[in-house]
Amino acid sequence: MIRILGRANSFNVRKVLWICAELGLESVREDWGRGFRSTAEPDFRALNPIGLVPAVIDGDVVLRESNTIVRYLVSKYAPGSPIYPLELAARAHAEQWMDWANYETSISLRGAFLGGMLKEPPWNHPWFVERGRAQISIEVGQLEDHFIRTGPYVTGANFTIGDIPVGLVVNRWFHLDFPRPRYEAVERYYETLSARAAYRAHVRNGLP
Repeated sequence: MIRILGRANSFNVRKVLWICAELGLESVREDWGRGFRSTAEPDFRALNPIGLVPAVIDGDVVLRESNTIVRYLVSKYAPGSPIYPLELAARAHAEQWMDWANYETSISLRGAFLGGMLKEPPWNHPWFVERGRAQISIEVGQLEDHFIRTGPYVTGANFTIGDIPVGLVVNRWFHLDFPRPRYEAVERYYETLSARAAYRAHVRNGLP
């Protein structure tokens, strides 16, 4: 049984819940983080000294960093699956979208979501909120351009681990409360992901 330590509304915890559901893996989740048990507690820090959710325990293996956890779970429990291609270039094309979602959108979503929607300091400074909204619009526009050329998934015909973090970004985009540009290809992608039961259960489930 895989133990997932982290609150169910966490962006990064939901990646792990989604991939577990896609692979049919049994897991149990424990509430840690904002509003629940503090990740500063020694029990949590012994597992994850960084102090962020999720932490995952799989037998003797303890892992942090959601994208790494996703890669580990697919490699262990679905080796050779098209979800994580074996061919090097195909694998890199999937992983580059994981990196894009984590690094390109993380700062803009702090302004647009944490500051603009949740009003959390220090992200709620008006300048930072405005810049975050402008930048996430540009970044989702990059997705739009990509999906005009390819699809239905980020690497083409097959669902891959590249869709996991991108799918979380797209879901959050459609919850942002400012006048967003309309991106029709991204809308189609959102509906394509929403046909997957695991996505509806853990991502498009009413949470931003």
